[in-house]
Amino acid sequence: MKFFRAILRLPRYPVLLVIYLYQKTISPDHGLAKDKFPHGYCPYHPTCSEYGFQAIKKHGLILGVPKTAWRIVRCNPWTKGGVDLP
Repeated sequence: MKFFRAILRLPRYPVLLVIYLYQKTISPDHGLAKDKFPHGYCPYHPTCSEYGFQAIKKHGLILGVPKTAWRIVRCNPWTKGGVDLP
């Protein structure tokens, strides 16, 4: 049974790797430009990329990707932001 669960979890790892690479390179909150935004750029906590990482890791691709997409749609300059957990 553990073997089948491990097989079902495999597709999420390439997506998590892409999010991780985004965070470490071009993300304004986590990457090389984080010094230019000392108080953060994203109005939400956790940031949209961290939310996506956590949602996909916890819920898998089928539930995590729509949750992440909805979070990104809600993230705009007119939002109040706040704490939003996956």
